[in-house]
Amino acid sequence: METRMEFDSIGSMSVPATAYYGVQSLRAKQNFNITKKAIHPELIISLAEVKKAAAITNKNANLLPPTIANAIINACDEIICGKLHDEFIVDAIQGGAGTSANMNANEVIANRAIELLGGNKGDYSIVHPNDHVNMAQSTNDVFPTAGKLTILKLLPKAINELQRLCNALELKSLEFNNIIKMGRTQLQDAVPIRLGQSFHAFASMIKRDITRLKKVQEEMLTVNIGATAIGTSINVSPEYLCNIADNIQKVTGIKVVQSKDLIDATQNLDGFVCVSGILKTCAVNLSKMANDLRLLSSGPKTGLNEINLPSMQNGSSIMPGKVNPVIPEVVSQVAFNIIGNDFTITMAAEAGQLELNAFEPVLFYNLFESIETLQNATKTLTDNCVSGITANEDRCKELLESSVGISTALCPYVGYKKAAEIAKKALKSKKSVKELVLSEKILSTDELEQILDPVSMTEVDRSSFEKSKLNINKAI
Repeated sequence: METRMEFDSIGSMSVPATAYYGVQSLRAKQNFNITKKAIHPELIISLAEVKKAAAITNKNANLLPPTIANAIINACDEIICGKLHDEFIVDAIQGGAGTSANMNANEVIANRAIELLGGNKGDYSIVHPNDHVNMAQSTNDVFPTAGKLTILKLLPKAINELQRLCNALELKSLEFNNIIKMGRTQLQDAVPIRLGQSFHAFASMIKRDITRLKKVQEEMLTVNIGATAIGTSINVSPEYLCNIADNIQKVTGIKVVQSKDLIDATQNLDGFVCVSGILKTCAVNLSKMANDLRLLSSGPKTGLNEINLPSMQNGSSIMPGKVNPVIPEVVSQVAFNIIGNDFTITMAAEAGQLELNAFEPVLFYNLFESIETLQNATKTLTDNCVSGITANEDRCKELLESSVGISTALCPYVGYKKAAEIAKKALKSKKSVKELVLSEKILSTDELEQILDPVSMTEVDRSSFEKSKLNINKAI
């Protein structure tokens, strides 16, 4: 294999002659063989977008010669289009606050720009990774800015899948609206509820998650680009400082704004903790719903069996015919992982010292994973579970009528004490509440039918009150 010799402040190394990365990227690859995963493809694109915006800004400020600037811009465009990604060889988790990732980008862009200008890779007298590609920048403002851009690209995809799930749940709530079942508190019979109401509650929960995720995106729009090393903007021209954020906007289409306090924005990562916290909340909600779906579908012969989940695969290597709720199970496992990632992200943000937090690589690694696994888990939950759920209406009715929980509906008519007596008798005699009430002539058939009406037991009619309130307001 042909090589070229490259030099840095540590010494010299042989780099493959065909490689677009350079000596600093190669050192980082050798130092950080941690996850064996490269940095996220969207982060690579975001780094290239920041570098492109920087080259445009420095060119417009007459600080970077147009020929060099244009070559850098063209090299960045290739990376943005998906080329040269295999040249980003540094590990996703790395020491140095992201310096290795930033230098990997600088070297790849520089060597491609050199080629575009007719030179040979490694001839940094033509285009230099630091002096030209990294002009007016530091890892400490480039890396967090690129990280925020990446999050702003990933979050809408997750939100879209959550919206699809919400829509599917709302459709099921309509489909199951007239199916009444027994509600349960602490896994014990409580009072009746319509199956559609249960699914509507799931949908309402997911709506809140969507609202929170949309809102928390605002945390990512404020960037510290122009801060350079610690927020004091050392080695940055006024023209660059005033225009770089606007040019990132133009390059990405994302409406980022430069922080009013660059020192604060450089050393504090609380915005990322906010995003992770909302993702964790959403994961908790998804897992809770997954638990409910598993319980409601349990059995099928010896469990609740009130709903059927789609059969996705064989459930056992030893028990014939067994089918497991694999989709809710995987959703819960994803939730466990997101909750764990949130702790890592929290500790990474807390571990910052003085003017810089050095732990963004592990923070980004876990945050990107949380967003994408949430997106993927939500997609499979929608497509392979929720959309295909069916109700066992007869089973719901059977369990409802055999439960003493409906005795609660009698309280306003016979009093709590009498209703409790009826419930106890029903449990002992194995008769239904309805049978006992009629046999003991506590209420007539018509009265009982009205009291145990599915709608009146599961929903209060507000219309008469709303009308009277409207009339009062008009009179006032």
